[in-house]
Amino acid sequence: MQSLLHVAAVAPMSIPSPSWSGFDIPLPWGSLRIHAYALCILLGIILGLWLTAVRWKRRGTPEGSLWDIAIWAIPFGIVGGRLYHVISSPDAYFGPGFNGTGDLSLIPQIWRGGLGIWGAVVLGVLGAWLGCRRSGVKLTAFLDAAAPGLLLAQAIGRWGNWFNQELFGGPTTLPWGLQIDPNSPNFPAGMPSSTLFHPTFLYESLWNIIGVAVLLFLDRRFHFRRARLFWLYAIYYTLGRVWIEALRIDDAEQINLFGITTRLNVWTSIFVFVAALIIFIVLGLRGRPVPDTAYLPGREPAAVAAEEDEPATANGPIVTDAKAHDADGSVSDTGAHGNLRSNQSDLGHAAEPTEPAEEPHADVTPDQGSESTETAASSVSGSGPEAGSTK
Repeated sequence: MQSLLHVAAVAPMSIPSPSWSGFDIPLPWGSLRIHAYALCILLGIILGLWLTAVRWKRRGTPEGSLWDIAIWAIPFGIVGGRLYHVISSPDAYFGPGFNGTGDLSLIPQIWRGGLGIWGAVVLGVLGAWLGCRRSGVKLTAFLDAAAPGLLLAQAIGRWGNWFNQELFGGPTTLPWGLQIDPNSPNFPAGMPSSTLFHPTFLYESLWNIIGVAVLLFLDRRFHFRRARLFWLYAIYYTLGRVWIEALRIDDAEQINLFGITTRLNVWTSIFVFVAALIIFIVLGLRGRPVPDTAYLPGREPAAVAAEEDEPATANGPIVTDAKAHDADGSVSDTGAHGNLRSNQSDLGHAAEPTEPAEEPHADVTPDQGSESTETAASSVSGSGPEAGSTK
C-alpha cells in the first residue's frame, strides 16, 4: 500500500490500480471468495445479453429463444476462452518449453484471469448453433443480432485485467500511464517502482465501446443479414487488437512467420481480419436472403401453426368436406366418396372408386345427372387444402 502511495505521489496524473481484487463471504465451513475479475465478466455478459435481447426481439423471433441459445453459448464460450488462453500462454501450466515444471491445477482456475477471445468465439458459436437448432432459428440471424452485444461484453470484461493488475503494456511517460504495485507478481523484474505502463485494458475497452456504436449505426443504415454484421465485428475488433496486443509485455507464445517473430495473438488477429474481410465481401455480393427471415425453413410461425391446426392420421392429413353428401341430391354417398382424394395415396391424385356410381334418378336426364355429378366432385376436390402446401 505504501508503494502505491509513493507511485501516486510521483505520478499524480497516472491511472492507479485497485488495492484489492475481490472480497470474501463468510460461510459456516469457511469463506467464499468473490473475485472482481469474475464480476467484470459477469457484468459484461449481462449487458451483452441485454443489448442482444433488444435486437433479437426486433427480428420477430420466438419468445424465450434467446435464453435457450445463451444457455448453450455462454458455457461453451467460457471453456473455449480458457482453452485458448492455456494454449497461447502455456508456460504457467506446462512449464517453459513444456518441460513439465508447470502447474496443471491452474488450468481450471479462471478467476486468476486468462480467457482468450478467439477460443471463446469459436466454441461460443458452436454452442449457439446447438441452441439455434433447438429453437428453430438461423445461426446467422443470431450472430447478426449478437455482434454489438458481444463487443459490449468484451469492453466490460476487460476491466477485470485492471483489478488483477495484468496484461498491461510496456513502460510509458504518457499522463494516463498505469500504476502497477511493485509487490505484484506481475510487475516486471528490474524496473523502477515508479514505472508507468500502457493501460492496454483501457485501450481495448474504449476501442470496443466505440465499435458498439459503429456496428449499431452501420446495421441501422444497411440492415446486414447472413451474419455480415458478425464478420464486420471481427474485422473491427481485430483491427484494434493487432496494435493493442503489440503493446503488451506479458508472457505469451511467440510465433515466427514470414521471418517475423511476434505474439500468437497478433498473428491470429491478422489471419482473422483477412478471413473476415473476404467473407464479408463475398456475402455482400450474394445480396440479401429471400425470404428475409430469422427462422429455419419449415419452422416459421405460419408453417408450425398450420401443422398444429391440420388434423392428421398416421398416413397423412385427413381431407374432409361436409358438403360432399349434400352437394346434389341425385348423387349417392358412394359416388361422392369415389371422387374424394384418398388419404392412403398421394394427395395430388384422385382415389379410384371402389364401386360404380348409382344411376341417375329417373326424373333426371343422363346429361343432367353427369353435370350434377361433376359439380359435386368439383365441390369436393376443390374444397380441401392443397397437397404439400406450406404457409
